[in-house]
Amino acid sequence: MKREQVLSWDEYFMGLAHLSALRSKDPSTQVGACIVDENRKVVSIGYNGLPIGCSDDDFPWGREGGMLESKYAFVVHAELNAILNSTRSLRGCTLYVSLFPCNECAKAIIQSGIRKVIYECDKYAAEDNVIASKKMLRAAGVELVQLDKKISIEVKITEK
Repeated sequence: MKREQVLSWDEYFMGLAHLSALRSKDPSTQVGACIVDENRKVVSIGYNGLPIGCSDDDFPWGREGGMLESKYAFVVHAELNAILNSTRSLRGCTLYVSLFPCNECAKAIIQSGIRKVIYECDKYAAEDNVIASKKMLRAAGVELVQLDKKISIEVKITEK
């Protein structure tokens, strides 16, 4: 008999997004993203972090202060990282992301041709940037689906 207690596809791909988020150096918010095509093949992954070539030690990670003293001018969001990391067209793909995308990421999602966003957390739903994001995504015909259960990944890092 086959094993019955297995992850659903949504749980599996959201789990990959969470695993990717563990690469983030951000001390307050770790976000991961996974892009999947219509054949359930992983196309790309990403997490929130600095652009390639920018040292994690040379830029701020705080949430407070002016634009140049905080992380906000420098960090690339998980969704945009996954889009930029892809080596193929994303038309018709699904994006799994642990935190609902901001308005800037929504623009990239729409322009890339992603047709569905499956997300877990929507803790900033009342913020203007998320309201704008939802308005644009819906206007562009992108399907939005919030998972009804939280996915957790436990990874034990051991030293060699």
